[in-house]
Amino acid sequence: MSIARGAIDRSLLTWMLMIGCILGGLWGFATMGRLEDPAFTIKSAVVFTQYPGASADQVATEVSEPLESAIQQMSEIDYITSSNKPGTSRITVQIQSTYDGSELPQIWDKLRKEVSDAQNQLPSGAGPSQVNDSFGDVYGIFYAVTAPGFSDAEIHELGEYLRRELLTVEGVADVALAGLPEERIFVEPDKALIKNLGISPGAIAQAISNSNAVSDAGSVSQSGQEIRIDAPEGSGTVDDIRGLTIGVQGEVIEITDFARVYRERVADPSTIIRFDGEEAFTLGVSGRQGENIVDVGRAVDAQLDALQPDIPLGVELHPIYQQHVVVDEASTSFLINLAMSVGIVVLVLAVFMGWRSAVVVGSTLLLTVVGTLFFMALGDLQMQRISLGALIIAMGMLVDNAIVVAEGMQGDMDQGKSSREAAEDVAGKTQIPLLGATVIGIMAFAGIGLSPDATGEFLFSLFAVIGISLLLSWVLAITATPLLAHYVFRQGSGEAGDPYGGPVFRAYGAVLRGALRVRWLVIAALLALTVVCYWGFGQVKQQFFPDSNTPIFYVHYKLPQGASINATAEDMALVEDWLSERDEIVSVATFVGGGATRFMLTYSPEEALPTYGHLVIRTETLEDIPPLRDDLERFGRTQLPEGEFRTERLAFGPGGGSPIAVRFSGSDADVLRALAKEAADRMQAATDDVQDLRTDWRERELVLKPDYADERAQTAGVAREDLANALLTATDGARAGVYRENDRLIPILVRMPGATQPGAAHLIDQVVYSDAAQAFIPVEQIINGFDFGIEDTLIQRRDRVSTITVEAGIPADMNASAVFNTLRADIEAMELPDGYTMEWGGEYESSTEAQESLGKQLPLSLIIMVVISILLFGRLRQPLIVWLLVPMAVNGVAIGLLGTGLPFSFTALLGLLSLSGMLIKNGIVLVEEIDLTRAEGVAFRDAIVRASTSRLRPVVLAAVTTILGMIPLLWDAFFASMAVTIMGGLGFASILTLIAAPVFYSLMFPKADREAREAAA
Repeated sequence: MSIARGAIDRSLLTWMLMIGCILGGLWGFATMGRLEDPAFTIKSAVVFTQYPGASADQVATEVSEPLESAIQQMSEIDYITSSNKPGTSRITVQIQSTYDGSELPQIWDKLRKEVSDAQNQLPSGAGPSQVNDSFGDVYGIFYAVTAPGFSDAEIHELGEYLRRELLTVEGVADVALAGLPEERIFVEPDKALIKNLGISPGAIAQAISNSNAVSDAGSVSQSGQEIRIDAPEGSGTVDDIRGLTIGVQGEVIEITDFARVYRERVADPSTIIRFDGEEAFTLGVSGRQGENIVDVGRAVDAQLDALQPDIPLGVELHPIYQQHVVVDEASTSFLINLAMSVGIVVLVLAVFMGWRSAVVVGSTLLLTVVGTLFFMALGDLQMQRISLGALIIAMGMLVDNAIVVAEGMQGDMDQGKSSREAAEDVAGKTQIPLLGATVIGIMAFAGIGLSPDATGEFLFSLFAVIGISLLLSWVLAITATPLLAHYVFRQGSGEAGDPYGGPVFRAYGAVLRGALRVRWLVIAALLALTVVCYWGFGQVKQQFFPDSNTPIFYVHYKLPQGASINATAEDMALVEDWLSERDEIVSVATFVGGGATRFMLTYSPEEALPTYGHLVIRTETLEDIPPLRDDLERFGRTQLPEGEFRTERLAFGPGGGSPIAVRFSGSDADVLRALAKEAADRMQAATDDVQDLRTDWRERELVLKPDYADERAQTAGVAREDLANALLTATDGARAGVYRENDRLIPILVRMPGATQPGAAHLIDQVVYSDAAQAFIPVEQIINGFDFGIEDTLIQRRDRVSTITVEAGIPADMNASAVFNTLRADIEAMELPDGYTMEWGGEYESSTEAQESLGKQLPLSLIIMVVISILLFGRLRQPLIVWLLVPMAVNGVAIGLLGTGLPFSFTALLGLLSLSGMLIKNGIVLVEEIDLTRAEGVAFRDAIVRASTSRLRPVVLAAVTTILGMIPLLWDAFFASMAVTIMGGLGFASILTLIAAPVFYSLMFPKADREAREAAA
């Protein structure tokens, strides 16, 4: 008994399957996790090491080099980069893409061991190194908190209170605070008094440090019990610090007698955050892996509502980004699009096949969709942009299986066959070809879904959902469709005429017979059209991932190296004032000194620099962004000419960074900068479409260098370290200890009065305490003066080699690939000195790596697809006919993309793969039908025409339903180019299936064709 007939005879089992799909789908929809984008692992960790007082070059040589040497011994490493600034080493470790997220914890443990083992190679004063493996954590519920009128201590208390309370919410993994006010306790001794009293700054620092140190006071035994002794508590208030005493020449005096002690916010904080121009700090909430972010977000909102009575009046929480709201809206919108697509499919079927076929095929399609949701939930596949989009991508192939069976059964039943006979006949002929074609369609996506890199991880759900839905559609097509047809279709009397005798079928038959007669002319025309379309496809703009449809864009601003964070903040304030007058602005979040907390998976925070300003701008609608960006860039570039001002759209998918980038590696900084300048000049000469040319080494910085007089200083007993400490005390202040306020540790700094005054004139008047002489020595006696120098203060390395990167932006309406192709030859023509190398970065590198990874997987997928097609026919010529159609699929794609002006993005590539799958599937079923018709003894050309005519309605209906079903996606920024690819490509592919495939078939069997014509003659 065939499966289709068994589905009718044992209808209870089929109904159980159908009801299971419905109930399981409802359960899956209610329980599966929801995300905005698919989760992909950021396979990076960052190693921070402090080396106070060292130059950037010393940091690179003495700290980064030994650490990188140890880290590179790990076999899991892909590449290592380091950013070296005065006093700070930041090493980024990138793991090979072949390792998945489950293997990373063990790799990070291995990294920590290598870093720990390398600590003894670091110079004195450097380290300890800290490994941050949570670099990729996403805090998708992201608020700015404003508290005007509150003290810094109260703001800290508020932030910790909110963090503590939100950590209790079910599903919350972590809460990150940023931008809290930075305070210090300053101790400023009177220079004349301490000089007269002979009190060294070191003695002051020692007294302060000892006063608040946590020490072990031991324990005592009593009655067989050990009782721990608490150490005396340290300074509890600033007044306590003022009352600390120091022994001086046999006397005890209080610090307040010779120094001013006060608490104050630092003048140059590491970070400044504002929201709509008002001082703020940020609160980021991340959900646990696998949790439904919509549920977590709602729980966080509920907790904040519950906390509202306890939050002081005047404190406001402003949402910068609410991932749960975005996900909820996106899921709802996409489900509406999906419902619209299904509705369009059913409507088209009703018009062209009648309401009975529409009910049968539409019900099967609905069962397939809800059943897919069930298996998605079982497989822990979240509902997000890619997985939902996969259902629409597969729509054409999903509906095709049911159409083939339903259309065949309807025709047989019109001829008088019973539903069981029709089911057995139709399914018996088509179930194996449909299964083979379905597997081939799935394998078309295997290369992307199984790619081990970030792009493959990002798009794995696409492959999984397409695989689930297509296999399920085949199962339901040979079970549920026959049963539904059994109930809905009516058995004819057997006196019905030719089911393919209508005018449309007759017209198609006439056209096909004409094409077979002039088959060589048809082939020549197809080849010529294909050549033209391939040339046209070369003119299509290329894009990696499209811009996001979230109405957010960024401003990046950088002043020259050496500028203060306050200068950067003042420039950002000008931009904020300009934006405040624009009606389309919803909010502006300002970050100075570094990027925001990672609030989206695809957002990459910039490295912390006081010269960097960043705006996260939200508009009312997506359409507001292009004109606003143009106006804003004109304002920023004209009003802030001393800095680098540029805007950036939020993009989908992994990637990020500059659109155009080229790296030069070598040993000498001067040579690298010369190469970078030459590359920038060549870029500007090659095209006018590059802007914001810059290097990641930034500008060289002015440095003040005291000329240490060795003989005089050594005679006075003043070492270089003593001079450095004196200058530190005279400027930034020397750390003397910490002040404990609840769980806060506020540094205590000893610095000389006037330390914050501009310029360096006051330094020559400072004094240095000589332990050997037990006296203060004027600085001017131990130096020959101060010299100004220029040095690199931001040195980048890649794989232990100094590497400078030239980065460039492009206009908002330009395509990175087109601009890159314009300047590529000029850059690659540069002559490099021996020992220096050049390689491309930017979008070219990202897309190339993704395509190379895909290219490694595609051969296996292609071999499987070819083998399946050969096994289906047991011959070579029939599969060759099908595969000859595939290269021509690009024709309709080129026409569609050129006609709409949309770029060929990575999602368009997915559409092309889907299109190839549909084309192969239609070709297989058509060629199989021709073989079966010939086996019945029909003349060769008559068999081709009859079989092709019988496939006309399924092919056209599948194409029309798919094309119309794509219409809702035309307004989705992520899927627009993919929708056009499928719509244009499938329209042309239908012609290929119905005209080219029969013509190729006749060419592949010349002997049979000749014998048939001779017999007819």
